[in-house]
Amino acid sequence: VRGLCPLTQILRQKEDNTLIFEARFESGNLQKVVKVNEFEYQLTLRTDLYTSRHTQWYYFQVSNMQAGMPYRFTIVNFTNHNSLYKRGLRPLLYSEADAKKHKVGWRRTGNEIKYYKNNAGQGGHQYFSLTWTFQFPHDLDTCYFAHCYPYTYSNLQEYLVAISKDPVKSTFCKIHILCHSLAGNIVYVLTITNPPESGKGTERKAVILTARVHPGETNSSWIMKGFLDYILGDSGTARLLRDNFVFKVVPMLNPDGVIVGNHRCSLTGQDLNRKYRSNGKKCYPSIWYTRNMVKRVMGERDVFLYCDIHGHNGKKNVFMYGCERKQQAKSPYMHPRVFPLLLSKSCPDKFSFTDCHFRVRKSKEGTGRVVMWKMGINNSYTLEAS
Repeated sequence: VRGLCPLTQILRQKEDNTLIFEARFESGNLQKVVKVNEFEYQLTLRTDLYTSRHTQWYYFQVSNMQAGMPYRFTIVNFTNHNSLYKRGLRPLLYSEADAKKHKVGWRRTGNEIKYYKNNAGQGGHQYFSLTWTFQFPHDLDTCYFAHCYPYTYSNLQEYLVAISKDPVKSTFCKIHILCHSLAGNIVYVLTITNPPESGKGTERKAVILTARVHPGETNSSWIMKGFLDYILGDSGTARLLRDNFVFKVVPMLNPDGVIVGNHRCSLTGQDLNRKYRSNGKKCYPSIWYTRNMVKRVMGERDVFLYCDIHGHNGKKNVFMYGCERKQQAKSPYMHPRVFPLLLSKSCPDKFSFTDCHFRVRKSKEGTGRVVMWKMGINNSYTLEAS
């Protein structure tokens, strides 16, 4: 959607120490930079395409730096009033020199981090600034900054190619095309289950997992990768799960948004996780085809669990949103609080049951979680991770 080729390098005068910024690459996001003084820069993020909002995700390259000097960056057009940057979150830095020499990848960086309301409100929007100081580790290095660990559409494709070439994994993990996105990118669906012995397997229940409906929530892709690494592994538990369940997995619901570096929306400028009630097959193909796939699976077998994986920008911990009727059924195994409670018992250091909620708000009625629940899947969840 945006050009991939950076323009010819800017001609610089000798001894010009001005940083060079670039974000015209996959998942990159940065719109404008103003040099305030020698080591201070003011940055503006690009809004989600065809919207005037949703500035949260940033991912950009910096070069022509001096090591050990105290730089200050200030991003001036965040739109969220609340942020984990107020509670200890730090920006991410990647140094190509450190990766080459020391095998060091992404790491948290920044001191004097502040997130605050600024006076740049335009057109009724209130903007917030994030500012931090830091030092680059090497002279004339190539570095990257990001809001969360990047996970691109290309990363996903490489991962799926590796599965398809694996002689063992490819026997119980089938990769299919669910549909094509508006920009023509493939939306993949994986079917994971051990080949049934003749005549058996129809009684297996289904588990449906989806991720990355919001492009800036890259942690959802890392959680999905962790799940796939586990379920495709050769541990006894993974084999047992594959013997007893059929897993249907859509690892990236919004590839277009991921590629262009959006934070929340698709190329229509819409939040796809509010479109599960829509019949807009042309406008929201991945959502339409996912819902249809779930209906088809429900016609073939019981669906034990549906879970859509997200990242949360305002709250710490890993937790779930479920769906509960006001008059909950008496039978305890039907209770939607059981599965999150089991998660909190099995990994109390990772999962917080007290952060889980089970109300169905009106504003959430178009989400995957609520629509799948109303279709008849009792264990229907959103998994949120800080």
